[in-house]
Amino acid sequence: MRKGKRSRVSVSDTNTATPARVEEKKHSSQLAIVVVAYFAERTLRHVLEQIPPEVVKRASEIIVLDDASTDKTYDMGMQCKKEWDWKNLTIIHNEKNLGYGGNQKKGYHMCMDKNYDVVAMLHGDAQYPPSKIPELVASLEANEADMSFGSRMSGSPLKGGMPIWKFIGNKFLTIYANATLGMHLSEYHSGFRAYRIDALKKIDLDRCSDNFVFDTDIVIEFKKKNLRIAET
Repeated sequence: MRKGKRSRVSVSDTNTATPARVEEKKHSSQLAIVVVAYFAERTLRHVLEQIPPEVVKRASEIIVLDDASTDKTYDMGMQCKKEWDWKNLTIIHNEKNLGYGGNQKKGYHMCMDKNYDVVAMLHGDAQYPPSKIPELVASLEANEADMSFGSRMSGSPLKGGMPIWKFIGNKFLTIYANATLGMHLSEYHSGFRAYRIDALKKIDLDRCSDNFVFDTDIVIEFKKKNLRIAET
């Protein structure tokens, strides 16, 4: 995630303490959080704990989607729900593995069906910082963008621990994708993302892959519809 001022990129131009008991609070924008989880028994609790208390309080729903894990991912989610009494926490165990992209689709379809305004996506393996959700969704709630994602390529990714081989590969793939799509994004593969629900309803979500190519496919779908993308 970039530090400091938020940077907008438009595809039309280019492109731990135990959580406190949740109290109901009304906000003008209905925020949902989808946590995609697969064999996340050891990390899921930490991920949920790191969601800022003010975000937990204002979220319409926090949905944990356990993608047919055979460990105790689902049990850990249910244990957290019971301990913390989060009324807005929903824990779902998929009987069949849907894949990384398929699991996201399920969560986004749920949010579209419930007519939420914005959905933020977290990984149950603690790969991305829940503390950055307010920054991630700010441009969406201000209706300045339709998709927002935390770029890992801004700042100093190598100093942040990114392996050199991944850094070089990411740079190469980004240059190729930008040239192909006519965009100017700093990367295409960050999984820390948020979307406006009205924007998701405009694209053919089911055209996107059920596997890890999903994150690139959905950028392409947004590009086709001339929807706005912001990087933070």
